[in-house]
Amino acid sequence: MSMQATTLINELQSHGLRLVDPSAGVQSRRGGAGPSDHKAITIGDSTVMVPVHTAPAFESPYVVEAPDAAGRARILHNGTAIAEASFPARPRFYDLSTADGVPYSKIAVLHSRDVLATTVLQTCIRYQSRTKTCRFCAIGQSLAAGRTVERKTPAQLAEVAKAAVELDGVKHMVMTTGTPPGDDRGAAILAESAAAVKASVDLPIQAQCEPPADSVWFARMRDAGVDALGMHLEAVSPDVRARIMPGKAEVPLSRYWEAFAESVAVFGRGQVSTYILAGLGDTAEEILATSERLISLGVYPFVVPFVSISGTPLESHPAPDAAFMDAILRPLSAMLRAGGLTAETIKAGCGRCGACSALSTYERRGA
Repeated sequence: MSMQATTLINELQSHGLRLVDPSAGVQSRRGGAGPSDHKAITIGDSTVMVPVHTAPAFESPYVVEAPDAAGRARILHNGTAIAEASFPARPRFYDLSTADGVPYSKIAVLHSRDVLATTVLQTCIRYQSRTKTCRFCAIGQSLAAGRTVERKTPAQLAEVAKAAVELDGVKHMVMTTGTPPGDDRGAAILAESAAAVKASVDLPIQAQCEPPADSVWFARMRDAGVDALGMHLEAVSPDVRARIMPGKAEVPLSRYWEAFAESVAVFGRGQVSTYILAGLGDTAEEILATSERLISLGVYPFVVPFVSISGTPLESHPAPDAAFMDAILRPLSAMLRAGGLTAETIKAGCGRCGACSALSTYERRGA
C-alpha cells in the first residue's frame, strides 16, 4: 500500500464519497449497528468502508463514477481522476431465505469483502432511554425500517453462516449485540449463538459486548466457540464518555481495564480488541496514551474515524480530518508492531477486517 493510497483512504473515510451510481456493487447500509451509512469499496489491495449517506458525504469533494463493464470505477477529486476502484460483488447468500422464511440479509450482512456480520439482538437497554442512549447509535433504525429482525436465533445464524462460507467464501464472522438487561451484558446470547454456528461450519468468530459483571463469561464464550472478543470503549476520557454515551459510561473505566486483563488471560494476546472512535472529543494524545496501555495488556486498539449517522443526535457532528487521523494512526501502527500486535494475527473481527480504518494499511506500510 503506497503512501498515496493510505492518504486517500484517510481522506475518503473523513470526507465520505458521493456516488454517481448508488446501486453499483454491493448495497450500502443505512442505520443499524456497525459501519452504517457506508459502502464497501476496493482501492488497490484494500477493501474499505466509506461513508456515502452522511451529511459530510453529500458535500464531499470526492466522487466515484459508475463502474465500467469490467467493474472498475474512477474516483474523482473536484472533477480530476485520482484513483481507480471497484466494488465487492453482491453476495449470493443474500438471495436465500431461512427455513422459517426470513431473508438471509435480515439475519447477517457482508462487511468489506469477506466478513459476515450480525447484530444478534437488535435492541438495547441504553437505546430505549433518551438520557442513556449513545448519541452516535442507530441500532434501532434498521429494525424500524424492516431491514432486520429483533432477535436472530442460533439456528438462523448457523444456517446463514454456512451458506455465506460455501457460496461467498466468507473468512470470519462478527457477532455484536445490543445490551440486554442482566449482568452478563449480552455474553449469554453471544455464547449460545457462537456454539450453534461452530456446530454448523468452521468459521472464526469475534463476539462483541460490554464487559460482563462476572468474568466467568469470558471462558464460557471461549468454550462456546468464540475466538476473539471485542469490548468497545468508543471514547477514552471520562468527560467525553459521560457526554456522548451516558448509559454505557455507567460501566466505569475501571471495570473495562479489569475486563481487558481478565479476557486476555482467556483469549490470548492480540485476540481481545476495543473500538475507539476518533473525533468525538478525545485528543490524539489521550487516544495514544490509552492505546499504549491497552497494547501493554495485549489488547488491540482499533482506532477509527468517527462517522455520523443520519437520524442520530450526532448526525451533524464533523468527522475528524485526515491529518488528525494520521497523527494517531502513524505512531499507533509503530506501537502495535513494537508490542507484537497486528491486524493479520487477529483470528476474527473488526481489527482483522480493518475496513473502517486505515490502521492496518499503516501497519503494512511500516512492515
